[in-house]
Order: sequence, then C-alpha cells, then structure tokens
Amino acid sequence: MKKEMEELIVKSFFEKNVRERVLHELFSSKKRDHALNRLCHEYHRMLKGKYMVEIPPPNSDPQDIYKLLIKNGAEKKCYSLSYNEKIDGKELPLQEALEQAVGFGFPSLILCVPGELAYFEAEQGFGPAPRYILKRPEIN
Repeated sequence: MKKEMEELIVKSFFEKNVRERVLHELFSSKKRDHALNRLCHEYHRMLKGKYMVEIPPPNSDPQDIYKLLIKNGAEKKCYSLSYNEKIDGKELPLQEALEQAVGFGFPSLILCVPGELAYFEAEQGFGPAPRYILKRPEIN
C-alpha cells in the first residue's frame, strides 16, 4: 500500500465530506474493507459525479477499456484500490490491473494518471457492473 497514492486518489475523486473517513479506513488494516465496501452501493455519494463518465455497454472487455483509457491519456503503469487482493494497494501494469478488475464483481478504482484519470468499476448487481472513467479537467 502506498499512502501518498491513496491520499491522491481520495483527494482527487472522492467528495470532500467523505474524504477524512475514507482515508482513516483505508489506512487501517482492520477497516480497509469498510472503505472499499462504501464503493459497492454508495459510490454515487462517495465519488465526485462531475468527473464520472459512464462507459456505455458493451463494456466488459478489458482490452477495449485499456484502449479507451490509453486514448484518454492513461499511463502504462497504474495504482489500484480493489476488492481483488491480487491488485489492491499495488502498482502494476494497467493492462494486468484491468484483466483482474473487469468482471471481478466487486469495486475497483484504478489510477491511470495521478490526480487526473482513473477507471472505476462498481459492484455487479443485475447485468454488467457499472463502469466509469473518472476524468478531471487538465490543470495548466
């Protein structure tokens, strides 16, 4: 786990009123799953809606999502927050992270460009899981 990366994710993409609580939970080994659980059903309340761009179906191919993220400026390496322990709290190749996250069934947030671009997949309910690009405007 890289504390500075997780702080950047929370400060960049989470609503101000939940940041302190989410950071507290992420940095507690006993409560980390609470922070991730909040992204299951409460992600619309947790994440800044103005930065969320839904990826329209069909959207379940990790390779297609990879190409879309690269087109939007994603770097080849990323950092992940995820229910999937194989990628949670790790820096790894973007393509590998997407292969683990897409279709996993539980939330993942993959930081593609620090502070600017991320991929978010919510919990799967009925049908495919909601999938989003989180994109902040470039700051010059």
